[in-house]
Amino acid sequence: MWQLLKQIALTDIPAERIPVANDAWRVEHGQIQQEIVDVLGRALCIRQIDGGSCNGCELEIHALNNPYYNIEGLGIKFVASPRHADMLLITGPLALNMREAVRRAYEATPNPKLVVAAGDCAYTGGIFKDSYAVCGPLSNLLPVDVAIPGCPPPPIDLLRGILTALRARRGTLAP
Repeated sequence: MWQLLKQIALTDIPAERIPVANDAWRVEHGQIQQEIVDVLGRALCIRQIDGGSCNGCELEIHALNNPYYNIEGLGIKFVASPRHADMLLITGPLALNMREAVRRAYEATPNPKLVVAAGDCAYTGGIFKDSYAVCGPLSNLLPVDVAIPGCPPPPIDLLRGILTALRARRGTLAP
């Protein structure tokens, strides 16, 4: 124990500069919340489905719920059932084992519904596209409204993609 304390005491403080945060997107916070209410009349409900991913995209999606991004404060929430969702956010290539589950989730989502393909795997099949266990990109099974490129896409790009899909359907998603 004393050796550890001695090492801690003798170690200098790192001289690295703290990275500067880019908070430009926070200026739009009130506008985004009002736009969601104007379009839907309530919160945007998203059902996230893992279609066979490596979970990199899921980690970035979970980051959207942290206090920095706080998407619940914007009026966007994740739901457990596609029957309660306005949008399906699907990650990963379309695995053979998930094909039927993704199709059923799409059918269970009430109209008008939005589909967002998050990450390179959902968008193009990614590095798994030639695998025997993959049916290809999500667009082989469902009509995709917005595809978010990246491996994995950063949380701010995920948020932009979600908002792009919402804005694209602004006229058809009246309350």
